[in-house]
Amino acid sequence: MSQRRATKMGLVVGTALCVSLFLYLRTPEEAERAPPPPAVADCGFYPDELCTALLAGKGAAPQVARFCQGPPGADVASHLRGPGNCSRLSRGLRFITVPLSAEEGNFSLAYIVRAPRELTVLVRLLRAVYAPQNLYCVHVDEDAPAKYRVALQTLAGCLENVFLSPRSGAAASPGPARLQAELDCMRELVGSRVGWSYALNLCAEDFPLRTNREIIRYLRSEWNDKNITPGALQPPPAENNGSQAEAAPGGSVYAPPNVGFWVEPPHNLTIYFGSANYVLTRKFVEFVLTDPRARDMLQWARHVHNPERHYWVTLNRLRDAPGATPDAGWEGNVRATKWKGQEGRGHSGCKGRYVQDRCVYGLGDLPWIVQAPSLFANKFEPSEDPLVVTCLERWHRRRVLGGAEVPLEPHWHFQAQTHFNGDLSG
Repeated sequence: MSQRRATKMGLVVGTALCVSLFLYLRTPEEAERAPPPPAVADCGFYPDELCTALLAGKGAAPQVARFCQGPPGADVASHLRGPGNCSRLSRGLRFITVPLSAEEGNFSLAYIVRAPRELTVLVRLLRAVYAPQNLYCVHVDEDAPAKYRVALQTLAGCLENVFLSPRSGAAASPGPARLQAELDCMRELVGSRVGWSYALNLCAEDFPLRTNREIIRYLRSEWNDKNITPGALQPPPAENNGSQAEAAPGGSVYAPPNVGFWVEPPHNLTIYFGSANYVLTRKFVEFVLTDPRARDMLQWARHVHNPERHYWVTLNRLRDAPGATPDAGWEGNVRATKWKGQEGRGHSGCKGRYVQDRCVYGLGDLPWIVQAPSLFANKFEPSEDPLVVTCLERWHRRRVLGGAEVPLEPHWHFQAQTHFNGDLSG
């Protein structure tokens, strides 16, 4: 490349950076008065400074995200197209493939992941929570495209501790499909030779706020062989006739166990309702897979609306269950969520948009998210605002590497400037 041409390209990139920084750091009033930026097919580059400004709470005009965003991580699809060199794949996708400390190497977690429909979303979530000493069971919906399955099989073939649920893609039987999928994964996890201590579940709308080491320390110090299943006592059937729903702290609303009729629970169990997210000890998982009450409650769940909001929290309130917390409420700090009903108390409002009273995060929510005390945050929709997850992912990776006690590999770092191109939809 000639020096003149190189200089010209440098000026173009430099101009794009300056324009982007100016747009992000100006005041909201200036943003409203200013005309939208010109239509640009390829924004080119944006620096980490943009994410730093957003995380610090400096305002951004909505059109800037459109100006500077594109299909993130365009190398994902190319790395997972058919079998290839596993070392090149893990480096290209920036997976950290060695324990970052002795403390982490001696403590394993097991993750149950509901695979999203977008390949990039799954890879981002996996590499954020990935550690070679952990286990990851991924469940794929039956209607996932064949090329999507091939890509996941390629990934699982290169990462020995990642595997697909044995019934991924099988026709779902009538009843609680999500519960059954998670129980299938649990059977595989229990049969593994890896001595994991806790099982956690994740979905496409989640992203971690804590490093692997911080999650371990939180579970050891705050819960110490106890299960985390936030929830409360289910209202009596007479009060739960389908004309009302029960509100949880924070404004979240859960539907009654069934609309129109009540099915008596087995073994005279007291039914609770709560979050579908959990952190479960290994002994509790083994209990759920073998105890008659758990088996019969799974049958009962076939007649219940949103059974995953009742199943785990109810079984964890049994006093003889391993790691049970029979007197627990909504505590646990598992997910950071902005509920509409909590505006003015727990947060100042959703900067993205509410969907069923739950915030789909926007760029303006980033300062609140990174200050939240929870292990994970929910809810993200990267296809709607990719820069939100991009910035959060970069923030999280810097924190992960900042606590490492081993020499850092160059490919563990994200590039300071990211070039968006390509298409991840395949």
